[in-house]
Amino acid sequence: MARSNASGGPASRGRTAVEAVVEANSGVPLSPRVAARATWALVALRIGYAYNWFDVGPALPSIGTTYAVGPAQWGVLVAAFLVGAGLLQVPAGLLARRYGARSVSLAGVGLLSVSAAACGAAPSFDVLFALRLVAGVGAALFFSPAIGLVASLYPPGRRGIPVGTFSSAFSAGAALGIVGTALLIPPIGWQLSLVVGGVALGITTIVSLALVPAAAGAAPPVTAARHPGIPAGLRYRGVWAIGIAFVGFEGATFATGQFVVPWGEAVEGWSIALAGAVGMMFVLPSVFGGPVGGRVAEQHRNHRTQFLVVTLIAGAVLALLPWAGLAVAVMIGTVFSFAYGFVYAVMYVIPHFWREVPTDEIPLAIGLFNSIQLAGGAGVSALFGVIVAARSYALAWEVLVLLTLATLGALVALPATPDASVGPPSSAGSSRP
Repeated sequence: MARSNASGGPASRGRTAVEAVVEANSGVPLSPRVAARATWALVALRIGYAYNWFDVGPALPSIGTTYAVGPAQWGVLVAAFLVGAGLLQVPAGLLARRYGARSVSLAGVGLLSVSAAACGAAPSFDVLFALRLVAGVGAALFFSPAIGLVASLYPPGRRGIPVGTFSSAFSAGAALGIVGTALLIPPIGWQLSLVVGGVALGITTIVSLALVPAAAGAAPPVTAARHPGIPAGLRYRGVWAIGIAFVGFEGATFATGQFVVPWGEAVEGWSIALAGAVGMMFVLPSVFGGPVGGRVAEQHRNHRTQFLVVTLIAGAVLALLPWAGLAVAVMIGTVFSFAYGFVYAVMYVIPHFWREVPTDEIPLAIGLFNSIQLAGGAGVSALFGVIVAARSYALAWEVLVLLTLATLGALVALPATPDASVGPPSSAGSSRP
């Protein structure tokens, strides 16, 4: 997908990569209606992907009973998905450059659906662990190519809301996964509840094959020039700054999403349904935070300040959780979830302003900082389970807050965001998956 202006200025950024592909193949630009249809298909996949990520949380006590394992092993199981997702983030970006974002993302979500459904038939905890690891690999292959694909469907100035919506759809799916599994476990058991999520995602994947056109995210021509040496998307300072700065926040978001339900049952004495409803409030409000964060990120360039202020608010409210009753826990979850929806939307908009990162390397950049965050988040989630088993939930929540604030220091290395009118460097034949 060749860019229209070798200078990399406004003209080259005013025309999307998908439009370039369609024009090259048929001479007809991709219509806004087709772009919107593809976007909503990808949003639906994002919801199903998150559902199958978080549906294990409410099942942890039942899994413990089935396999005779405790909170320390629960933390390892939660971390397995994060490890799989983290290890393949950068390879997913490289594969998208070679085979196209559409092909890689749909293959990844298909792998996720199959392995997630298979978890319901796991004969042992070790097999369940392995299947969750494979499910994480599928999630990695889907995410970074898909978010680059969504952004490529829209010109500058119109990407914030679609990217924010795609980002926050994760929380809608996570909320459904938490509540849905909490409601399904009593009547059908934890095994079948996991099968339901995997099968539903598989059906959505099949439908999306028809809704996301083949031209969207097609691989660039094999003759396209490539940037020599290590890709800028892997060595740019801002990528590493964002990755390291939000290791703690990443771990906190996943630990709260997976452990609020067991905490509510064990410590607060709530029923699994009530605990699931509270757990939903730790993810669902992010649906609103995402579009707001995406819009603010495009309109204002003080991204470091946005990151700091909103993350500090999230950490402050989470610190109150050990002493919270039902109403306060819902309030904490609402603020915390909205905050991380905002932060992650800003995070996914920023790379599209970096002049140092070529357009076709944006999925690589997103994949790298996600990989750093997921690797660190896996460690944080495992540590949370160990602290719960050795000490208490109260101490584990406070450790999450400390880690969230501690890693924020890496933001000092985040370069200032350039003006929106300046595009990333161009190369002949470069493309955005």
